[in-house]
Amino acid sequence: MGVYFNPSNASFRQAKNSRIYVDKTKLIEYLNDRLSTEDKCLAVSHARRFGKSHAAGMIDAYYSLGCDSTELFDGTKISESADYKKYMNKYNVIHLDIASVWDFHKEDLVESIKERVCKDFKKKYNDTLDYSQDLYLLIQEIYEITDTQFVIIIDEWDCVIRNSDNKELVHEYLQFLHSLFKSEESKSFLALAYITGILPIKKIKDESALNNFSEYTMLKSSPITKYYGFTEDEVKELCKRFDMDFESTKAWYNGYLIDGIHMYNPNSVSMAIERNDFDSYWRNTSSFASINTFITMNYAGLKDDIMKMLAGGKVMVNPNTFQNDFSTIASKDDALTALIHLGYLGYDADRKSAYVPNYEVATAFELALQTGGWKEIAKAISTCDELLFETIDGNAEKVAELIELAHDTYTSVLKYNDENSLSCVLTMAYFTAPGYYNIIREMPAGKGFADFAFIPRANAGFRPAMVVELKYNKSADTAIKQIKDNRYHGALSGYSDKILLVGISYDAEGKDKKHHTCVIEEINGSAADTQ
Repeated sequence: MGVYFNPSNASFRQAKNSRIYVDKTKLIEYLNDRLSTEDKCLAVSHARRFGKSHAAGMIDAYYSLGCDSTELFDGTKISESADYKKYMNKYNVIHLDIASVWDFHKEDLVESIKERVCKDFKKKYNDTLDYSQDLYLLIQEIYEITDTQFVIIIDEWDCVIRNSDNKELVHEYLQFLHSLFKSEESKSFLALAYITGILPIKKIKDESALNNFSEYTMLKSSPITKYYGFTEDEVKELCKRFDMDFESTKAWYNGYLIDGIHMYNPNSVSMAIERNDFDSYWRNTSSFASINTFITMNYAGLKDDIMKMLAGGKVMVNPNTFQNDFSTIASKDDALTALIHLGYLGYDADRKSAYVPNYEVATAFELALQTGGWKEIAKAISTCDELLFETIDGNAEKVAELIELAHDTYTSVLKYNDENSLSCVLTMAYFTAPGYYNIIREMPAGKGFADFAFIPRANAGFRPAMVVELKYNKSADTAIKQIKDNRYHGALSGYSDKILLVGISYDAEGKDKKHHTCVIEEINGSAADTQ
């Protein structure tokens, strides 16, 4: 048992012992079917904190000769397979985390990797091996001695490609990977290769070190999609077990649509449950510089698209032009695709569109917008909490003032002068409200459709239910009358002790003049369906 060679099952044991554990062991069944076949090489490129390393620890525990994992896997989903013990702890395993080596050995990376692995080899084989030869030849020698194939796991394989401008180093590193995964020797010693990264594989000129890998990305990862991230059913079960409000969890952390499956960021869901509090946990583990880099690029239409997505819309994107390299972004589509791979945008394959997946990610954009050419928009967003509180307190004049500020700010990005455009303004003006409300546009209610219904979730606290009706070139009183006449508020009966009826109007008295008015009325929530 070593650190890099035939590791223990400590990582997976720790995961299973954790208070929040979701069984993803059926991934092993998929991997077993690929052992020692032409499809034995897998590359999983998902956003950070999406379960890639968790899976790597599980793979260690299952295949490594350095441990006995019978007890750990008994009772798990993979144990339902009749022959699940056939491959358990039967392989030599090498597990490398390239990022941890890269941090200290940027100039001698390949040599440092070899030194670490050979240190483990020597514990097992002493001086019986020829340690002067390349690592892949050493592996071949061990295979010939033991007649036992290798499972090779590499975490963060792409950190060199992402972070190095040293072409010679990159070339040496890719040649090293080629020797492990595509050399003649690897055809005999390699049973399975599992590598993880953020970016899909990039072919550099004539390099072909990894073109034999099957790729699984944030765009498409079928049929193993459900083994990374939490599925909706898994989150529902966790919420039930730990007494968390599912609708709030969904608003905060749902939104990644991969192969038609709604996936949740597992780190964020786990942190919310652990602390019994909804917050943006993922932003503390990811680099905001990535958002700043891509949303400030001066590509035509990019700023419009970002604003449309922040307002709840989707934008068409062609992800096929992206060269799987952050340093070669050449278009708006490339910038949006990079954000998809980083997890800052979701991707709807059916509509070929990108979107902001959830409230947690929206808050990441909120922070990123505080730089560069977004400062005016960031200033408007910073008033969102104030706007919500002023609405709740019934300060109609202040609400109108803040809506007008939002309207003026977003005019250069979105087109206005109709109710639909004002709806986009309202979505941005109440930017922080989705943290506490399920906001439904055009909600069927009473005798028609309410423009906005703010339905408080379990974490809403003092925040009441609200119906917001918008009018263009008509009075705010007309909006309130429409709410009452059509009984929109009846659909919110029982959600809170009080319901606010909010009428907002926008009067265009000239081409460049905007004037907003607001009327707010309060009614009893329990009696709303009778009024």
